Amino acid sequence: MTEGNAGLQSTIRTQSRAVVSQAQERIRRAVNRNKKEKLTALLHHVTIDFLRAAFLALKKRAAVGIDQITWEQYAEGLEPRLADLHIRLHAGRYRALPARRTFIPKADGKQRPLGIAAMEDKIVQAAMVMLLTPIYEAEFLGFSYGFRPGRSQHDALDALAYGIKGRYIWWILDADIRSFFDSISHEWLIRFVEHRIGDPRIIRLIRKWLRAGVLEQGVWKETVQGTPQGAVISPLLANIYLHYSYDLWAQAWRKRHATGDMIIVRYADDDHVGFQHRQQAEQFLSDLRERLARFALDLHPEKTRLIEFGRFAAERRAKRGEGKPETFDFLGFTHICAVKREDRSFQLRRKTMCRRKQAFVNEVSETLRRHRHAPIDEQGRWLSTVLRGYYMYFSVPTNLSSVRAVRHQIKIRWFHNLQRRSQRKLKWRRMNAIAARYLPVPILLHPWPEKRFLVKHPK
Repeated sequence: MTEGNAGLQSTIRTQSRAVVSQAQERIRRAVNRNKKEKLTALLHHVTIDFLRAAFLALKKRAAVGIDQITWEQYAEGLEPRLADLHIRLHAGRYRALPARRTFIPKADGKQRPLGIAAMEDKIVQAAMVMLLTPIYEAEFLGFSYGFRPGRSQHDALDALAYGIKGRYIWWILDADIRSFFDSISHEWLIRFVEHRIGDPRIIRLIRKWLRAGVLEQGVWKETVQGTPQGAVISPLLANIYLHYSYDLWAQAWRKRHATGDMIIVRYADDDHVGFQHRQQAEQFLSDLRERLARFALDLHPEKTRLIEFGRFAAERRAKRGEGKPETFDFLGFTHICAVKREDRSFQLRRKTMCRRKQAFVNEVSETLRRHRHAPIDEQGRWLSTVLRGYYMYFSVPTNLSSVRAVRHQIKIRWFHNLQRRSQRKLKWRRMNAIAARYLPVPILLHPWPEKRFLVKHPK
């Protein structure tokens, strides 16, 4: 839950969290009692306390939707607003507003469309996520990591690294679903949800969000497929869609067809599958194309690759007169076949993706340029916060040199910006002292993947 939201008493926040926890526990018990039956009565769990907890869980500084209502503005008259929303929700008079379409740049230079919902839509969607999460957490499989409680990107990275190093994995399928969030079939999605949810009021709410459309430059556009990225409910709906269209099928395929080792790691629509035998990898890829086509999905022809990877990839390719093993990207890291310095044994090296690293440096540099004349202490404290956040994600074993390089590039960009503040040129000796004071030196913040994986999964 979001902590420190001003203007709301901590007792109310604590009570709301307790109400949500109790409701989730009741739902969890019902799921365990009726593992094969639909849940037909769910909306009554959404009380005013439930909606309040959903509101407090929202990001305080998130972008506004077409209603132009911020978190702070909605919080001013929170209790009457929530009471009115609760009445409309249970009376069937709640109406979803169109999402505001905006675009953000991607690391590859393209733009990613985002759909920003109105404030009340965010609240109700967050409530639905809290309501449905215990139901689907009992359904989702272990190799699905994206947007699930208690699972992070590093858990997915650890699972993939442990599978490559600890199992007989010689081939990696880097599968990319083309425009996944924009290609989701509404018909199939509703059918998947109805497989477990029998409350028609919940189904109607999901239909309202899917059919609300988007508002782009003042023009309303109908959405006949897809779910807007940026909506609170979208990650859960995406996981439900992929659970039925991909996860269950992949698990069954592994049991029926795989004669050697096979690993699967999926984070949202980013999927990597490891194989021991190339023939089975090619068969899986062919069958996967047919499977996804049934559900209005297809693989990106340029981004989907089957590459030779693993412990003996370099040796085998050298015997055939081929070059070094190909690399692949996953969750911001480029995975490389390397060797240890001590005994020349296989070492999986993970390095920050070049596009991610350069995009981060450019973004920081642009912010420094805009605030060039701010006090050095203010700039330094901001840079310290930004770099610490970067280190928290990327400071993993085998990647420390790349993280140090980012710090050095930021230092140089900051030096050039400070030099342009006046005609008195800043000396490099003085810059070293400033950097030593404000720019934290990167250290390893994550253990080796197999150590953390074996602690979390001792079996």
